[in-house]
Amino acid sequence: MQNNFRQNDFKQLSADIKSWGLALGFNQIGITDTNLQAAEIEHQAWVAKGFHGEMDYMAKHGVKRTRPAELVPNTLRVISARLDYLPANAQYSESILQDSAKAYISRYSLGRDYHKVMRNKLQKLSEKIQQEATKLAITDANYRVFTDSAPVLEVALAEKSGLGWRGKHTLLINKNHGSWFFLGEIYTNLPLSIDEVPPTNHCGTCTNCIDVCPTQAITAPYEVDARRCISYLTIELKGSIPLEFRPLIGNRVYGCDDCQLYCPWNKFAQLTTENDFHVKHGLDDIDLVDCFGWTENEFKTKMAGSAIYRIGYAQWLRNIAIGLGNAQTTPAIIQALNQHINHDDDMVKEHVQWALSQHAT
Repeated sequence: MQNNFRQNDFKQLSADIKSWGLALGFNQIGITDTNLQAAEIEHQAWVAKGFHGEMDYMAKHGVKRTRPAELVPNTLRVISARLDYLPANAQYSESILQDSAKAYISRYSLGRDYHKVMRNKLQKLSEKIQQEATKLAITDANYRVFTDSAPVLEVALAEKSGLGWRGKHTLLINKNHGSWFFLGEIYTNLPLSIDEVPPTNHCGTCTNCIDVCPTQAITAPYEVDARRCISYLTIELKGSIPLEFRPLIGNRVYGCDDCQLYCPWNKFAQLTTENDFHVKHGLDDIDLVDCFGWTENEFKTKMAGSAIYRIGYAQWLRNIAIGLGNAQTTPAIIQALNQHINHDDDMVKEHVQWALSQHAT
């Protein structure tokens, strides 16, 4: 009787967790077990090819990324959360990409740093679960929250929990909500009821994401060579950007959204209701020359609380220099580049010199 009673308790708790998650502003909650055996094989093969580039953290944790209980002992279930981020009233993405004088910034980073927003919500959900567990006389409940902040295979876990399927661009796609959303997780030792929802792939024969990738980083369906990806090159790569990719980057100065912009499922994408993700400092429609002219203090002030702050001022200038090098030649662009021609940072100086060489006649 006790076992049946406890089983029913966890079934109800699982349902309650989904309701509480929605009340906290999440758009969907799923619950799954920790078996990532198939995903582990794929991940190890990806690392073996060197596709993770300089992202050493993708390899150094071993199987902790694919075996949740080895990262957080006694983990039995993973609560996976989806939070939409596409901001309302943002300038049309394609129009910015087509204007070489503008700086294209990935839509996810136009507002507040998602790490902070997601972590706060996940922590509140964990506290709510803890309160209920206490009522059920469960004294040894454990939780740990993640949002792109530790060795976690978040797409594989979200897929297992029924939040969508892994698209050919390797991002999660939801049939009714597209892919413009963040994922976060709670690892717990509670034996919650899991969502027995076998993932169904709806990419079909579509290859839009593969075809439009500016650097052909999607080397095969469901496989991305990060070393070629503009998001990696402009965010994760800390040194010089390889010459072969600079002209292909265009005006994408922080991240790249092309594979999502041309995914047909994103016609179902929902605008975010989260105020923290609304556009700040006009980053959806800003001139390359203007943001190249920021001082380091201006960069830190404007980007405080933004995911962009993490790359630092020198990397910001490096990225914008490439955008300016790819822009249509104007006196304002030449003048802006010349102002940094003797920059103290060798990396910035190198990219400024390259940009000026692109405008040489």
